[in-house]
Amino acid sequence: MEGQRRMDDHFGDRLVQAVREKGTAGCVGFDPVLTKLPPAILKEYGLPSRSDDVTAAAGAIEAYGAGLIEIVASHVPVIKINIAYFEVFYEAGIVAYHRLVKLAREAGLLVIGDVKRSDIGHTAAQYAQAQMRGMAAQAEAHAIPDAITVNPYFGSDGIDPFVEVSKDTGRGMFVLVQTSNPSADQVQGLAFADGDTVCQKVAKLVDGWAGQEELIGESGYSTIGAVVSPRDLPSTEYIRSLMPHSIFLVPGFGAQGRSVDEVARCFKDDGTGAIVAASRSVMYAYANDTYVSEHGDDWKSCIDHACRDFAGQIKSVMA
Repeated sequence: MEGQRRMDDHFGDRLVQAVREKGTAGCVGFDPVLTKLPPAILKEYGLPSRSDDVTAAAGAIEAYGAGLIEIVASHVPVIKINIAYFEVFYEAGIVAYHRLVKLAREAGLLVIGDVKRSDIGHTAAQYAQAQMRGMAAQAEAHAIPDAITVNPYFGSDGIDPFVEVSKDTGRGMFVLVQTSNPSADQVQGLAFADGDTVCQKVAKLVDGWAGQEELIGESGYSTIGAVVSPRDLPSTEYIRSLMPHSIFLVPGFGAQGRSVDEVARCFKDDGTGAIVAASRSVMYAYANDTYVSEHGDDWKSCIDHACRDFAGQIKSVMA
């Protein structure tokens, strides 16, 4: 098809291939809360007694992230790194974020920068430049995520700059459609006269953005995906049908309570079309009695065990 990107620089194609190679559509989320890091890491960086030292805090987060990346790269194809947990440590945190993005990519993981950016006009263009392209003279390409999350609340004005960068670079984006937070329905669940909800209207907009010919790869998927947390069966199946070219990033599995059966509805019948994210259930496995009883205070072994379990669960829903 004219206008298709090569698989090696098209995020949708690369994601489909990475899932195929790992045999699972699991994505580990990295949302590190400083006080919850392994005691050994905190001790190494003089924490929590130096909790006001942002350099030490960012160093601890980076060291923990490096260990986690080394472990999960063997089990899952994707890691989602939430920039908010780095921004709290100012410039030291931002540097740590980009170092971990680079490290994860070097480990063979696809990286989603969970940044939830959007705005209008020139501001959106700057966000797109910063998060999806970078400044070639100032930053290494591997310090830029393979894809990011984007908020659609501004409409096309806030999305188009990201779409244009995606066309140019092949990098991906996941547009928020149906999120996993308890109050999401206060806005996303509002209904129109035709029966559609806000999130369903957004899904139709996403399909229009994602369905542009130059964004569709050899896999049939676009560089533009959607964040979709499953609700009831009929609504999940309806949303799935509205965005045939979009890969879903599915939050809420594990600690947030979404079940295997619920996330299964986000996949297509052929087992493609979704990646499922789990954060706390993997990240903090060393605080889970199930894993501690077997591995004691070996936090890396606890995470390894939890990630293997998670990857296997998601593999089971792809059949």
